[in-house]
Amino acid sequence: MTEQTPEDLRYTEAHEWVRTLESGRVRVGITDHAQSQLGDVVFVELPDVGAEFAAGDALGEVESTKSVSDIYAPVGGTVVEVNTALEGTPELINSSAYGEGWLLELEPTEDGAAAVAALLDAAGYRELTAGA
Repeated sequence: MTEQTPEDLRYTEAHEWVRTLESGRVRVGITDHAQSQLGDVVFVELPDVGAEFAAGDALGEVESTKSVSDIYAPVGGTVVEVNTALEGTPELINSSAYGEGWLLELEPTEDGAAAVAALLDAAGYRELTAGA
């Protein structure tokens, strides 16, 4: 299956994706490339609502049949929602990395829009992962 890299998202070099919502919040997940490298996801550890992170901080983990990988905050902010569906069905990350398999939503710090804009666009992310 060909990996997906939606044009409307921003990406980190650590393989997280970011979608800016109408509210100004950002929804975060791991990319299709990342989930395909991980294999079958069996557990996801997400932070508590209200937790605050700086960009680049580890904010959780994704455990697969192959390994455990940290999830990093793509931008600084406060966790305002987590995807509780992943508690019972972590495999949503494999089947719907950009849809039902999202991880959490952050209320970004004041420079959130600029921080999101500074992330990789789809072409940059494809270049990063080309050969991986």
